[in-house]
Amino acid sequence: MAWIRTALALALGAGLSLGLARFAYALQLPAMRADLGWSYATAGLLNTLNAVGYLIGALAMPRLLRRHAARALFLTGGAGAVLLLALHALAGQLAWLLPGRLLLGVCSALTFVAGGLLAARLGLRPGVRPAQVLGLYYGGTGLGIVAAALALPPLLQPGSAWPASWLALALLGAVALALMTLGTRGLDETVQRAATGTPDGRAHWHWRDFGFGLAGYLCFGLGYIGYMTFVVALLRQQGRSETEVAGFYALLGLATLASAWLWAPLLARFRDGRPMALLNSLLALATLLPVLGTDAALLLASGLLFGAVFLAVVASTTALVRHNLQADAWPAGIAAFTSVFAAGQIAGPLLVGWVADGSGGLLRGFALSAALLLAGGLLALGQRHLRP
Repeated sequence: MAWIRTALALALGAGLSLGLARFAYALQLPAMRADLGWSYATAGLLNTLNAVGYLIGALAMPRLLRRHAARALFLTGGAGAVLLLALHALAGQLAWLLPGRLLLGVCSALTFVAGGLLAARLGLRPGVRPAQVLGLYYGGTGLGIVAAALALPPLLQPGSAWPASWLALALLGAVALALMTLGTRGLDETVQRAATGTPDGRAHWHWRDFGFGLAGYLCFGLGYIGYMTFVVALLRQQGRSETEVAGFYALLGLATLASAWLWAPLLARFRDGRPMALLNSLLALATLLPVLGTDAALLLASGLLFGAVFLAVVASTTALVRHNLQADAWPAGIAAFTSVFAAGQIAGPLLVGWVADGSGGLLRGFALSAALLLAGGLLALGQRHLRP
């Protein structure tokens, strides 16, 4: 069916903007850190600036969408991301890498936010199932993670030059961009349907109504990004081979592909903070497993569980807003959750990196991430279903 081809093209946008432009950095971090003499805090700073750029781009999107078509922003962000990935190969010093990661975050936001809007519009077409479209779209992040896990390790072995890995990401991104361009041609951006929202939801957004949910989501942002930034560094520190690291990260990406469908019934059933509480708690367990030992089974379970859960937390906030607010209040609610999430992603890599530079090393940093995620789960339990 034609809509599946279009949905897959949109999913490649998620794979480019998050899988390649953000999460692939975990594979590159050990080699770059060793070559450039970074501390863990400095290595984390690159993902912090990427998150700052993403926040800037996300906040700019409402104004940009009033002036430009969503597909144009989707493709422009993708083209900018490909160019910046290639330029990273030329940036041999931190002073050049930092602004590059910032701008890459901006481009990622343009593609990911616009792609989400296009996926929602595609779901409004007759005969199209919105849940399947959104499942494919979020799962596209996993495609990017898997592609990076298969392509990068041979370029990051001892004696190799890490800049080649950035060129490989740019090449993968260019292929994705070409397919994104072809697959979204003719995508109708004029489809409009009145959003019905929840008839008995509240008509206005108030921060105090979602205080526990926002606090839980802030802790998620702080905790999950530490794992996604430093997990490969931990595996390399534990003596895992390049093949083992590639297999671990590829399995994490494959689990991400299934996450949207796996948790959809839970998100549809509950209208309070219980889904976020459960998901954060599972992530805390996944993050703690590498701290408990170096057994291969523990590491495998950690990657599979983390991959199967972390994007579902993002989806849980959208579900929470949709279940408790009328449609006119959705943008304000989603913007608030996006803001606290960005704050967590900005602070998380620096915080975990700073702790990892201390006596406990990365294991102590992962323990901190797990504690933050567990705290997020406990806080989310306090979020109640709102009555009008």
